Amino acid sequence: MIKTYKVMLLPNHKQQTKLFKCAGVARWAYNFALAQQQENHKQGGKFLNDGELRKRLTQLKQTKEYSWLNNYSNNITKQAIKDACQAYKNFFAGRAKFPKFKTKKRTRPSFYQDTSKIKITDTHVKLEKLTPSKKKNKQKFNWIRLAERGRIPYGEHVTYVNPRIVFDGLHWFLTVGVEEAEVKHGTYSEGIGIDLGVKSLATVSNGMTFPNINQTPKVKKLEKSIRRMQRRISRKYEMNKTKTEGGEFRYRKTENIKKIEFLVLKKRRRLKNMQLNHTHHITATLVKAKPAYVVMEDLNISGMLKNCKLSKAIQQQTFHEFKRQMTYKCAWYGIQLIVADRFYPSSKKCSRCGHVKDHLSLSERTYRCEACGIEIDRDLNASINLKQYAESMM
Repeated sequence: MIKTYKVMLLPNHKQQTKLFKCAGVARWAYNFALAQQQENHKQGGKFLNDGELRKRLTQLKQTKEYSWLNNYSNNITKQAIKDACQAYKNFFAGRAKFPKFKTKKRTRPSFYQDTSKIKITDTHVKLEKLTPSKKKNKQKFNWIRLAERGRIPYGEHVTYVNPRIVFDGLHWFLTVGVEEAEVKHGTYSEGIGIDLGVKSLATVSNGMTFPNINQTPKVKKLEKSIRRMQRRISRKYEMNKTKTEGGEFRYRKTENIKKIEFLVLKKRRRLKNMQLNHTHHITATLVKAKPAYVVMEDLNISGMLKNCKLSKAIQQQTFHEFKRQMTYKCAWYGIQLIVADRFYPSSKKCSRCGHVKDHLSLSERTYRCEACGIEIDRDLNASINLKQYAESMM
């Protein structure tokens, strides 16, 4: 089993500049491979594998115009070419759309590190060829400090998979996979069913309810602050617009606008981290209870977003992220994850007698059965039905 770790880096100014350059080299190599594939396809040639493209790149490095590539790790360009070839294969196999060229403005800066060259300690990570010098005092430049101490396993027995250095707009991160043994418990508790919703993020069949963090005063205050800053940016753009000779308006981005936009980015990232942390807290709580199995619905999120009144609330709940976290966390602890059929009537079905209603509006928060007369919370009733769905399959 491969477990992924993501840790923030704390590079100094010179190291940060070098990281951006390495990401630029990876972007250039990706575009180079994509351009070669497109040109070859237009001329009627067969698919070029990554080995052939790397040979062409090696010949380019020997020229004076592209000699600057020798100052960077060969593994950065090698993996970028592999990624471009894989994207090209995915398109012709029908797994993805046609790959686009990466731009500096819209592409997230990232690059690859070789598994045999990267070295991780308790506090630092050593990257390959950040400095071309081989002197001992210059080699310290390759070591970048980690924000979390002892977060990533290290040692001779540890095997790393696909290390990547990624910039998210504010900070640099190291993401690396580590091969670990699967954890299996001796005893498991009773299985659970989980119903996801807007009023409460998750309602569990055992009676546990996890609230919607987006309805808390802290999140609402942060969202209000973001809206105010965005209006402030809009007013500054209107103040600095100029009219061109053609009669069109041109908007200038001043330094003050850049500062406010950076603050908006930080607040948005804080809001996203709060929501993500809340989801991690819920999924970890459920998994650590060691249930024998977990049942969830296969929700039609794209269809639910068509409801113009609830689309924002549904989008903020990040149901896909919740399901993704439950999937890999259940795999960590050897817990069976069962996904109920999309058309299973978990909300309309009575958890006591099995009677199914013909119609159930969203405004009905209490389920009232016409057959047996039970009155129960709508979400709790759905979660119990999901648990019974798994029991009927076993």
